[in-house]
Amino acid sequence: MPFHEILGYLAAFLTTASFLPQVYKTWKTKSTEGLSLTMYTIFLTGIICWLIYGIYLNSLPIILANTVTGVSAVMLIIMKLKYK
Repeated sequence: MPFHEILGYLAAFLTTASFLPQVYKTWKTKSTEGLSLTMYTIFLTGIICWLIYGIYLNSLPIILANTVTGVSAVMLIIMKLKYK
């Protein structure tokens, strides 16, 4: 596997993994006070753009990372709306 692919998978793993503690903490505490709905809505839009870009390039690291991060962002948005 070429170095740039390994780097892509590592970057995808790290950026996605860094997002998961926020999802877990929000789910566990049901507290969304510190979350900005505007920020996460804009963030999700960017993630969707990255996902489309990854699909266009047929880049598995970009597709996987942005799919998982997109689902996580949707979960946070839902929790933000539910636990106001």
